Amino acid sequence: MTAQRTCSSPPTCIGAECDFVNEYEVGQSPLMLEIEQCVRGSVYGATSWTTRAQAEATAARLRLVPGSRLLDLGSGAGWPALFVAQLTGCEVVITDLPLSGLRVARARAASEGIADRCSVFAADGAALPFADASFDRIHHADVLCCMTNKREMLLECRRVGRAGADMEFSVISLQREPTSGDERRLLEKSGPPYPDAGADYAVLLDQTGWDVRERFDVTAEFARCMDVLLEEFDARRDALIDLLGQRDYADRVERRLSTRAAVSRGLLKREVFLARNRERSMRLGVLSHAVDGDSRS
Repeated sequence: MTAQRTCSSPPTCIGAECDFVNEYEVGQSPLMLEIEQCVRGSVYGATSWTTRAQAEATAARLRLVPGSRLLDLGSGAGWPALFVAQLTGCEVVITDLPLSGLRVARARAASEGIADRCSVFAADGAALPFADASFDRIHHADVLCCMTNKREMLLECRRVGRAGADMEFSVISLQREPTSGDERRLLEKSGPPYPDAGADYAVLLDQTGWDVRERFDVTAEFARCMDVLLEEFDARRDALIDLLGQRDYADRVERRLSTRAAVSRGLLKREVFLARNRERSMRLGVLSHAVDGDSRS
C-alpha cells in the first residue's frame, strides 16, 4: 500500500494534453456527431465522457426545476449543461475559456429556444467573475482532471454557491500510482492531462468546505464508451482520415487505446461526486484552513 499523500503534494502523473479549441471545431462535423451519438447518446460536440443517462441522473440528483440557477464550468460546446437546462427548465450559466466552444453553445441555446435562460461567459473555473452566493446548483464534467489548480476551483465553486447549494461533478483520476516506467509512459500517452489530485477527492472536498453526499464509480461505463468509440473509429477509418488527416486520426486512436489500457490495468477510474456547500456558520473556518494549508505548502 502506498502512503497517503496530502492535497498539497505535487502531481506525480501527467497525461496527454487535449487541444480543446480544435476539438470543439471538429466536433461539429456530421461524422463526429454521429460517432458521439453512438458513444454517449448526445449530439453536441461533447468533450466530456458524460452519457445521456448520466446527464438525466445528474438533473434528478440536483433537483433542478424552473427557476433554479445552475452554474456549469468547463461547458465547452454545451454538453450536458444545455441538455439539462432543456430537460428541467432551469436557468444555466455556462463558462469555459476556449471561445470556439462557447460560440457553439450560444448558437445551440438559441436554436433550441432557451437563449433567454442561458448566459455564456468566458471564465477560468479558478477565478470566476460572479458575486458570492450567486447559484443554487453547480456542475462540471471531467474538468478538474484537466486543471492543476483543483483546490482553487473547488473554493471558487463554494464561494459562488449559496448556502446548502449542491454541486455534482465527474472526474477521471488515478486509481493507483504507476509502479513501473511502462505504466508511467502509458499514462503520459493517455488522458486526461492531470489525473493526479494529490489525495482522494473526498479529502479535497472536505478541505474546501464541501460535504460529500453521494459518490458513484462509473469506470465501467467509461470503459464501455471508449470501446464503442474505438469500434466506431475503426469502422469509419477512411472517412475520419479524410476529415482529420492521417496523423490526427492515428494520434486520437493511440490516445484512446492508452486510456483504455490504463483503465484495464487499474490505473485510472472515473467517478461522480455529489457534494453540498457547508453551512455558512463554518465558512470562514473552512476557508481559513484551506488558505493556511496552501501557504504552508
